[in-house]
Amino acid sequence: MSWLSAIQLALNALWRSRTRASLTTLGVVIGVASVIAMVSVGAGAQQRIAAQLESMGTNSLVVRPGSVTRGGVRTGAGTSTRLSRDDAEAIADLPGVIAVAPSIRTSAQIRYRGTNWGTAVEGVTPAYARIRNWTVLEGEFLTDQHVSAAAHVCVLGQTVAHELFGIASPVGETILMKGVACRILGVLQEKGASAWGSDQDDIVFMPLTTVQRKLMGVTHIQRIEVETASREASFRVMKELKRLLRKRHRIPEDQPKDFRLYNRAELAQTSEESARVFTWLLGSIASVSLLVGGIGIMNIMLVSVTERTHEIGIRMALGARRRDILWQFLLEAILLSGAGGIIGVIIGVGGAVALAKFSQFPVSITPWSIVVAFLFAALVGIFFGLHPARKASNLQPIEALRYE
Repeated sequence: MSWLSAIQLALNALWRSRTRASLTTLGVVIGVASVIAMVSVGAGAQQRIAAQLESMGTNSLVVRPGSVTRGGVRTGAGTSTRLSRDDAEAIADLPGVIAVAPSIRTSAQIRYRGTNWGTAVEGVTPAYARIRNWTVLEGEFLTDQHVSAAAHVCVLGQTVAHELFGIASPVGETILMKGVACRILGVLQEKGASAWGSDQDDIVFMPLTTVQRKLMGVTHIQRIEVETASREASFRVMKELKRLLRKRHRIPEDQPKDFRLYNRAELAQTSEESARVFTWLLGSIASVSLLVGGIGIMNIMLVSVTERTHEIGIRMALGARRRDILWQFLLEAILLSGAGGIIGVIIGVGGAVALAKFSQFPVSITPWSIVVAFLFAALVGIFFGLHPARKASNLQPIEALRYE
């Protein structure tokens, strides 16, 4: 029997019981649509996390103050005041280091005419914008001359600019903070929330020396951002940096260090792996409904074999081979799962698009998820249709003809 004849017979058999076939296909439709929708949500979340980490700089290190010990009591993280600009300059000479940006942060009430806004004020150097991937939307960023002169200038984040000036341009205007008048040089491009949910745009950048001398009255720094040549290089630089700061701070290897070192590449790897596992978890949960649909196909095909036993006996008596009977019932199962797969793909893609349009969920429809879901549906049809097909082909012609 030719393939064309086998397919025609299978379609005719399914059409005769189209209501039952439609209900059977529904399980596969739901399974495929669920897999595509869930994997799209997981992939979207993965891309959002990657974008947030990229905005922070994934090939960078962060040095923060550690703790100091007084009378045998450790005072806690961030209490050490031994990090200095000289440390940052020494780190800049390490092999593999591209740029270094020392910084210090405080908070202040910003005033402009009759408006005020409480925000974070960070003293930085020009290299900070490059390391943290900050882009100036309007105006300009701080320069080395501003840092050298402890100039009264600043750059605003989008949130601060909006709260103080609305839609008007703040460039060239003067704001007050802690009694210091500050001329606005520029406004930064919006960054949005960080991976931890904080508003990265609610900030004002000023020259490092201005914040140290005029706002805080200190000489130490609170953080050193270090950009490396690549993610791989960051791990090597991390080891060299630890040795350098221990030597500069005269801390023996057997003593606790007075600084903390964080590698954003490690954070990026961990977050990406977690997002990947989350995506596979969603897909695995959704694929359970495909298995349920496959069981439905097997049940319906077994019922079909029982109902058509007499027909099978007649076909065998007229010369049909066992493999012809096998392929006929197997093709029916494959057609059921294939049709369910196609409809499921359409519904799954449509559902993912609708979810992205009408909700805040990040969605990314990937071609591989569509292909995998459809192929899995086809394999489900083959796997669960094989047993009923073999049962039909193994019937004895005489017993089949006698079946009522």
